[in-house]
Amino acid sequence: MEISVGHTPDSDDAFMFYGMFTGKVSSTDFIVNQVIEDIEKLNRKAINPQLDVTAVSVHACAYIPDYTILRSGGSFGINYGPIVTAKKKLALEQIKKSRIAIPGKMTSAFLLLQLMIGKFDYVEMNFSEIPKAVKTGDVDVGLVIHETQLSYELEGNLKILDVGKWWHEKTSGLPVPLGINVMKTSLGIDVIRKFDNFLQKSIEFGLAHEDDALDYAMKYSRSKPRELIKKFVKMYVNAVTVNMGEMGERSIRKMFELAKQEKLVPEFNLHIA
Repeated sequence: MEISVGHTPDSDDAFMFYGMFTGKVSSTDFIVNQVIEDIEKLNRKAINPQLDVTAVSVHACAYIPDYTILRSGGSFGINYGPIVTAKKKLALEQIKKSRIAIPGKMTSAFLLLQLMIGKFDYVEMNFSEIPKAVKTGDVDVGLVIHETQLSYELEGNLKILDVGKWWHEKTSGLPVPLGINVMKTSLGIDVIRKFDNFLQKSIEFGLAHEDDALDYAMKYSRSKPRELIKKFVKMYVNAVTVNMGEMGERSIRKMFELAKQEKLVPEFNLHIA
């Protein structure tokens, strides 16, 4: 069966798919066509389903009823996650009144920050442009995701809020739900579970061949040093990535429970394989 699979140009996604896309982990059930796009573009593509399988932000699940969440391939922070940066320290009330650069309205980071501080004024931009926009003063505050969570000091900025730690404390230790992989529900649960297993094997292969998988992932390093990318990958390719289990599922359901209470997402049915 030929299927399209979308993932982001990010080192953690590349690490997960290393085995699958290099043919080192094979499947007799699937021929995979790789599609690489920024996460917010993948989120928007999923609204009118264009890909059979795609990485999306967990937040996007509120708007993509045609997809089922896979149990493997999720990005969950363990007491860490998106951060908020600025050139100088700001009090919480100042942050709330600031115009904040965000990496997309459908990103989980945006939803989590709204849950943390309430609704705020924002401007959307590609996540990779946010650190520079903060440093140059184009925006006062930036919501930072991906490896820029680790490189903000190198970029001359300060961490002023830690969204991941806030979530960890609020939920008594649930992992931070950020990104997941989804598959068209119309393909049927048997096909979905077969692909889920295929992806899980690819992730396990990457973890078992860490240096080779990291070499592959460095194609998406955006000139960041290898040690920083290694640290980032090890943060977001973890035990919950292999299989979200009960804790991962609970964290996703908790985020949407809170979001519905605050009327930040519409009513919808969540489908998890």
